[in-house]
Amino acid sequence: MIREARASDLLKIRDVEVAAGEAFRLVGMDAIADDPPPALETLAAYQQEGRAWVASDAGDEPVAYLLIDVVDSFAHIAQVSVHPLMSRKALGRQLIDTAASWATARGLRGMTLTTFANVPWNAPYYARLGFRTVPESEWPDGMGQMVQEEAAHGLDDWPRVVMKLEFPAK
Repeated sequence: MIREARASDLLKIRDVEVAAGEAFRLVGMDAIADDPPPALETLAAYQQEGRAWVASDAGDEPVAYLLIDVVDSFAHIAQVSVHPLMSRKALGRQLIDTAASWATARGLRGMTLTTFANVPWNAPYYARLGFRTVPESEWPDGMGQMVQEEAAHGLDDWPRVVMKLEFPAK
Protein backbone atom coordinates (compact mmCIF):
# COMPACT_ATOMS: atom_id res chain seq x y z
CA MET A 1 0.00 0.00 0.00
CA ILE A 2 1.24 3.49 -0.84
CA ARG A 3 0.53 6.14 1.78
CA GLU A 4 1.91 9.38 3.15
CA ALA A 5 4.81 8.86 5.52
CA ARG A 6 4.15 9.19 9.24
CA ALA A 7 6.55 10.38 11.93
CA SER A 8 6.62 6.80 13.22
CA ASP A 9 8.03 5.66 9.82
CA LEU A 10 11.20 7.73 9.85
CA LEU A 11 13.54 5.23 11.50
CA LYS A 12 12.33 2.48 9.19
CA ILE A 13 12.85 4.76 6.16
CA ARG A 14 16.47 5.09 7.22
CA ASP A 15 16.73 1.28 7.42
CA VAL A 16 15.28 0.97 3.91
CA GLU A 17 17.86 3.45 2.61
CA VAL A 18 20.77 1.55 4.14
CA ALA A 19 19.53 -1.78 2.78
CA ALA A 20 18.85 -0.35 -0.69
CA GLY A 21 22.29 1.26 -0.77
CA GLU A 22 24.02 -2.09 -0.49
CA ALA A 23 23.24 -2.81 -4.16
CA PHE A 24 25.77 -0.14 -5.15
CA ARG A 25 28.56 -2.42 -3.94
CA LEU A 26 27.69 -4.75 -6.83
CA VAL A 27 28.67 -2.06 -9.32
CA GLY A 28 31.82 -0.88 -7.53
CA MET A 29 30.23 2.15 -5.89
CA ASP A 30 31.07 1.38 -2.27
CA ALA A 31 31.17 5.06 -1.34
CA ILE A 32 27.49 5.35 -2.26
CA ALA A 33 26.65 2.23 -0.25
CA ASP A 34 28.56 3.69 2.71
CA ASP A 35 26.80 7.06 2.53
CA PRO A 36 24.64 7.52 5.65
CA PRO A 37 20.86 7.69 5.25
CA PRO A 38 19.11 11.03 5.52
CA ALA A 39 19.08 12.55 8.99
CA LEU A 40 15.91 12.15 11.01
CA GLU A 41 15.47 15.93 10.98
CA THR A 42 15.62 15.96 7.18
CA LEU A 43 13.11 13.13 6.88
CA ALA A 44 10.85 14.81 9.44
CA ALA A 45 10.76 17.99 7.37
CA TYR A 46 9.65 16.08 4.26
CA GLN A 47 7.08 14.14 6.29
CA GLN A 48 5.65 17.21 8.04
CA GLU A 49 5.39 19.09 4.74
CA GLY A 50 3.53 16.21 3.05
CA ARG A 51 6.35 15.46 0.60
CA ALA A 52 7.18 11.91 1.73
CA TRP A 53 5.45 8.66 0.86
CA VAL A 54 6.05 5.04 1.74
CA ALA A 55 5.09 1.70 0.32
CA SER A 56 4.19 -0.50 3.26
CA ASP A 57 4.05 -4.25 3.70
CA ALA A 58 1.13 -6.28 5.10
CA GLY A 59 2.11 -5.20 8.61
CA ASP A 60 2.06 -1.52 7.55
CA GLU A 61 5.87 -1.26 7.85
CA PRO A 62 7.65 0.87 5.22
CA VAL A 63 9.56 -1.16 2.64
CA ALA A 64 10.13 1.69 0.16
CA TYR A 65 9.93 5.45 0.24
CA LEU A 66 10.03 8.58 -1.92
CA LEU A 67 10.86 12.20 -1.08
CA ILE A 68 9.89 15.19 -3.24
CA ASP A 69 11.25 18.72 -3.52
CA VAL A 70 9.82 21.43 -5.74
CA VAL A 71 12.47 22.83 -8.10
CA ASP A 72 11.81 25.13 -11.05
CA SER A 73 8.04 24.35 -11.13
CA PHE A 74 8.71 20.60 -11.19
CA ALA A 75 8.32 17.92 -8.53
CA HIS A 76 11.91 16.82 -8.06
CA ILE A 77 12.46 13.28 -6.81
CA ALA A 78 15.00 13.84 -4.06
CA GLN A 79 15.15 10.13 -3.24
CA VAL A 80 13.32 6.93 -4.00
CA SER A 81 14.52 3.68 -2.45
CA VAL A 82 13.13 0.17 -2.24
CA HIS A 83 14.30 -2.46 0.22
CA PRO A 84 16.07 -5.17 -1.83
CA LEU A 85 13.79 -7.88 -0.42
CA MET A 86 10.86 -6.00 -1.98
CA SER A 87 12.43 -5.13 -5.33
CA ARG A 88 10.77 -6.00 -8.65
CA LYS A 89 7.28 -5.48 -7.25
CA ALA A 90 6.71 -2.09 -8.97
CA LEU A 91 6.86 -0.24 -5.63
CA GLY A 92 9.18 2.44 -7.01
CA ARG A 93 6.86 3.02 -9.95
CA GLN A 94 3.82 3.18 -7.64
CA LEU A 95 5.57 5.75 -5.45
CA ILE A 96 6.52 7.81 -8.51
CA ASP A 97 2.93 7.63 -9.80
CA THR A 98 1.68 8.83 -6.41
CA ALA A 99 4.11 11.73 -6.45
CA ALA A 100 3.07 12.55 -10.02
CA SER A 101 -0.56 12.79 -8.90
CA TRP A 102 0.51 15.05 -6.03
CA ALA A 103 2.47 17.25 -8.45
CA THR A 104 -0.39 17.41 -10.96
CA ALA A 105 -2.82 18.48 -8.23
CA ARG A 106 -0.46 21.36 -7.42
CA GLY A 107 -0.15 22.52 -11.01
CA LEU A 108 3.50 21.53 -11.37
CA ARG A 109 4.84 21.03 -14.90
CA GLY A 110 6.24 17.53 -14.42
CA MET A 111 8.90 15.63 -12.53
CA THR A 112 12.67 15.77 -12.49
CA LEU A 113 15.48 13.82 -10.87
CA THR A 114 19.23 13.42 -10.93
CA THR A 115 20.65 9.94 -11.11
CA PHE A 116 23.57 7.76 -12.07
CA ALA A 117 23.76 7.33 -15.83
CA ASN A 118 25.17 3.81 -15.94
CA VAL A 119 23.54 2.05 -13.00
CA PRO A 120 20.81 -0.28 -14.34
CA TRP A 121 18.26 0.60 -11.64
CA ASN A 122 18.89 4.33 -12.09
CA ALA A 123 18.82 6.20 -15.44
CA PRO A 124 17.82 3.17 -17.58
CA TYR A 125 14.95 2.44 -15.17
CA TYR A 126 13.67 6.02 -15.26
CA ALA A 127 13.91 6.07 -19.05
CA ARG A 128 11.56 3.07 -19.11
CA LEU A 129 9.13 5.13 -17.02
CA GLY A 130 9.17 7.92 -19.61
CA PHE A 131 11.80 10.27 -18.18
CA ARG A 132 14.21 11.78 -20.71
CA THR A 133 17.76 12.96 -20.18
CA VAL A 134 18.03 16.75 -20.13
CA PRO A 135 21.22 18.32 -21.54
CA GLU A 136 22.97 20.83 -19.31
CA SER A 137 22.10 23.64 -21.74
CA GLU A 138 18.43 23.13 -20.80
CA TRP A 139 18.83 23.09 -17.03
CA PRO A 140 17.02 25.92 -15.27
CA ASP A 141 18.87 27.73 -12.48
CA GLY A 142 17.47 25.63 -9.65
CA MET A 143 18.49 22.39 -11.33
CA GLY A 144 22.00 23.67 -11.99
CA GLN A 145 22.33 24.62 -8.33
CA MET A 146 21.12 21.17 -7.25
CA VAL A 147 23.68 19.45 -9.50
CA GLN A 148 26.43 21.63 -8.01
CA GLU A 149 25.35 20.69 -4.48
CA GLU A 150 25.42 16.99 -5.40
CA ALA A 151 28.90 17.40 -6.89
CA ALA A 152 30.08 18.99 -3.64
CA HIS A 153 28.96 15.78 -1.91
CA GLY A 154 31.03 13.66 -4.32
CA LEU A 155 28.17 12.28 -6.36
CA ASP A 156 29.85 13.35 -9.60
CA ASP A 157 32.59 10.75 -9.11
CA TRP A 158 30.40 8.64 -11.43
CA PRO A 159 28.52 9.81 -14.56
CA ARG A 160 25.22 11.45 -13.64
CA VAL A 161 22.30 12.80 -15.61
CA VAL A 162 19.35 15.09 -15.07
CA MET A 163 16.09 13.56 -16.23
CA LYS A 164 12.64 15.03 -16.73
CA LEU A 165 9.10 13.81 -17.26
CA GLU A 166 6.81 16.58 -18.47
CA PHE A 167 3.09 16.38 -17.82
CA PRO A 168 0.72 16.92 -20.76
CA ALA A 169 -0.46 20.51 -21.12
CA LYS A 170 -3.99 21.09 -19.92
